[in-house]
Amino acid sequence: MTGMADPGAFLSPDAARLLAYLRDGEARTRGQLAELSGLARSTVSNRLESLLSTGLVATAGDGRSSGGRPPGFLAFQPAARILIAIDLGATHGVVAITDLAGSVLELEAARLDIADGPEPVLDWALDAAERLRATLGRPASDLVGIGIGLPGPVEHSTGLPTNPPIMPGWDRFDVPGYIRARFDVPVLVDNDVNLLALGEHATVWKSTDDLLFVKVATGIGAGIISGGRLQRGAQGSAGDLGHVRVPFTARTPAHGDADADLEALASGPGIARALSARGLAATSSSDVVELARVGDPRATEAIRQAGRELGEVLATLVNILNPSVIVIGGSIARAGEHLVAGVREVVYGQSTPLATRHLTITESRAGESGGVVGAATMVIQYLLDPA
Repeated sequence: MTGMADPGAFLSPDAARLLAYLRDGEARTRGQLAELSGLARSTVSNRLESLLSTGLVATAGDGRSSGGRPPGFLAFQPAARILIAIDLGATHGVVAITDLAGSVLELEAARLDIADGPEPVLDWALDAAERLRATLGRPASDLVGIGIGLPGPVEHSTGLPTNPPIMPGWDRFDVPGYIRARFDVPVLVDNDVNLLALGEHATVWKSTDDLLFVKVATGIGAGIISGGRLQRGAQGSAGDLGHVRVPFTARTPAHGDADADLEALASGPGIARALSARGLAATSSSDVVELARVGDPRATEAIRQAGRELGEVLATLVNILNPSVIVIGGSIARAGEHLVAGVREVVYGQSTPLATRHLTITESRAGESGGVVGAATMVIQYLLDPA
């Protein structure tokens, strides 16, 4: 995932533990922090002094005195440092500067082609980050980490893309090393769907511990949050739905095989091929979305059918993972309710009643910034979480 320095170089474990009690936005006294953490008051005092000296914590007024000096409150200062967050898709890039709470301070987005290769795409992203930092007037010394999402498989332990199907020239490219040649800070890399799951969780579903984010665009993938934590699996490939085989059922129009790859059936290009076979001018996800937006009934039905195909796979995942929420995102989901309607039709009818009793299936609400918020959240967890 990196090629990074030890997070202890940024915060000691005890300091991170104390900071965790302030990151909810509530100011607390030294006594309260000692009580909550179970640390000795002398340890609390020493660690708080280090946090105060970095600017991550600041005084926030005095409390009511019961005699003697009133207790001083301390509060987290997320604006003390900044992060670079990068979300790269097959045909788009979003770059943001955020604070240590994941709030976006500046953002730039552009159309791009991930197939142009790693160096030109990363150079655009890093140049954009420099422009945004200059706009904010923040010195380079305020930067403490960079998070980046890529639209393909990423090896968890190294941050290297591994055989990404839509990213020619990226296989095993040292993304963290390339970035650190310009910014000497920890660099974390993950696939874009994992970061979209983190972003949706951080901005919309904070109180939900079990969430499945599914992206349907040029490809199909899922980010799995279970027990409040992102689950990457042993090598970082958890959630790779695109290559799951979809069984032929009574709900599935014949597609030439006894079963077929989900991505071949329900991705943007897969839907475009189905529409093209019916005489429509469609070759890409954007063509499918445009046809749906102008109300072409063949396009809307094809998207709904793609939702049914996706539902065949998700029904099994619901039985296995029992999420509280399934969020459907990506360009095809933005074409209207058709995709989500197809998913609901199959999942609610096919998964077990107990698994679906309180299950919400909905469209993504995090918007354009979801991926960069997720990238920032990944870095924040790495730098600040005591665990």
